[in-house]
Amino acid sequence: MSTASHQSDSHYIHGTSPEEQARLSLLNDLLNKACLKEMKLGQEKRILDIGSGLGQFTRLMAKSIQHESFVLGIERDQQQLRQAIDFAHSSKEQELVLFRQGDATQLPLEKAEWGSFDLVHARFVLEHVRQPVEVVQQMAAACRPGGRLVLADDDHDIFRLYPECPGFNELWQAYIRSYDRLGNDPYLGRRLVQLLHDAGMHKIRNTFIFFGDCAGNSTFEAFVDNIIGVVNGARSVIIDHQLLSASFFDQGIAAMHQWKKRKDAALWYAMHWAEAYKPTK
Repeated sequence: MSTASHQSDSHYIHGTSPEEQARLSLLNDLLNKACLKEMKLGQEKRILDIGSGLGQFTRLMAKSIQHESFVLGIERDQQQLRQAIDFAHSSKEQELVLFRQGDATQLPLEKAEWGSFDLVHARFVLEHVRQPVEVVQQMAAACRPGGRLVLADDDHDIFRLYPECPGFNELWQAYIRSYDRLGNDPYLGRRLVQLLHDAGMHKIRNTFIFFGDCAGNSTFEAFVDNIIGVVNGARSVIIDHQLLSASFFDQGIAAMHQWKKRKDAALWYAMHWAEAYKPTK
């Protein structure tokens, strides 16, 4: 997502540091199979992935199609775009996906591409833009009549962990508040159905994709590390806006590193998912 006139409309709170890129790559490893299963790809031949990031899920969708396809990934950040292309080449999958730089609120599509895609997808994009309705309208315009829109995003109010970790509730609430300091919506997930409806879509379906784990599973610490990375990515916003002191923030992060070693710990979270179809008339 990136054109100069819309640059201020998108505020990715976590930045693009090497640590953030590593977190995003791990996030894909933890989440992509569940997302692909829920997507139930069938006869789609043309797929548009908005906010394609490192391109891992974009390539997974392309690999899951059994016939000749055109899969286009749109990403605003040049660094992530370069990394996505490097990942594709290192996996010898560079022919599967075309990556293009562009902004979600002003998609860089050629004239013939508008209204041509069987599936238009956006994950963890809408929570980082000030006007998510504009993005969904662009997605609807890119979708062919009878095609499908898939939205997946966060509602940070539903996160729970138990037993409680000292200082974490304050840390998480400060993280939530950091979103509105940038003009973003930390509760965006609950709005997905309304956004699809307002864009003129029909046959809407919504569900959750569980994104949690508990002690004793091999992936548990990776899930906790993702949450730690998510909050750490907002450290400067939280401290600069005086939502927490630096010392309290750092103590909370240290406590989370200790908490993930507990034998009775559980992390409960779910990603909001909604899909709908573009009317044929």
